[in-house]
Amino acid sequence: MSFLELSHVSKGFGGPPILHDVNLTIERGEFVAIVGYSGSGKTTLISLIAGLQKPDEGTVKLNDLEITVPGPDRGVVFQNYSLLPWLTVFENILLAVEQVFPNYTAEKKRQHVDTFIAMVNLTPARDKLPRQLSGGMRQRVSVARALAMDPQILLLDEPLSALDALTRATLQDEIERIWEAQKKTVVLITNDVDEALLLADRIIPLTPGPGATLGESVAVTLARPRDRKALNHNSEFKRLRALVTNQLLGYGARRKSTVTRKLTLPDILPEDLDQPRTSRRRPLRPHEIKREQIEVVGST
Repeated sequence: MSFLELSHVSKGFGGPPILHDVNLTIERGEFVAIVGYSGSGKTTLISLIAGLQKPDEGTVKLNDLEITVPGPDRGVVFQNYSLLPWLTVFENILLAVEQVFPNYTAEKKRQHVDTFIAMVNLTPARDKLPRQLSGGMRQRVSVARALAMDPQILLLDEPLSALDALTRATLQDEIERIWEAQKKTVVLITNDVDEALLLADRIIPLTPGPGATLGESVAVTLARPRDRKALNHNSEFKRLRALVTNQLLGYGARRKSTVTRKLTLPDILPEDLDQPRTSRRRPLRPHEIKREQIEVVGST
């Protein structure tokens, strides 16, 4: 039985479904990347797994238990850090630890928090506030906070998308190092194919929305640890990149060829600015126009 399982999941917000008939299975300890266009429903998918939203149809199960609400068994790292600005690095992580491990002694909580601060190489910044940190350092705090909860699965919702290229590369290496040490089950949401190939065991493309669903998964058999410089000259890396990219481009082309839209013009006529303005004047609609025929008789 799969560790994480989504069965026939659909989700909408009053209009056409954002996600439709999503089926996904992930094994314990697997690192899976879901890749798709912006606006295709990737964040909605991660919110369903996190329990932040409920599916309209289908079920989401973790370790054979249906997910209906958020829980500490799922650690989430968001795009926007989600740190409390008045708390230090230590206090932001401690807040999560106190909620998950209320029976720990104060000393054990301190040691637990310090362990994960060290894991993301932030010990020198332990007592700094978020405003005193760079974007990459703030995201490290978010990762440390999620890991400190000892979740069964780690959900990464495009955590590096707002960072510059050098910081992003550094954190990619940190995430891989932590995953190798912890062997947590990880679901990474990204729109960067190279990032997915660098980190994941398996890549699953998400088709464009509305009505997005998961495409055919691609196994990443590249040896670990993966060196991004060496990968650029690796024929298998190039093949996988082309395969995933062509899948995404193919989904986009098929969606463009099938979507039609009907343009409905508003039932209202432009205002005639030459007419005198009155407080009782209102916009005129086409069906209100009265047509009159006037016969002009000329005189000689």
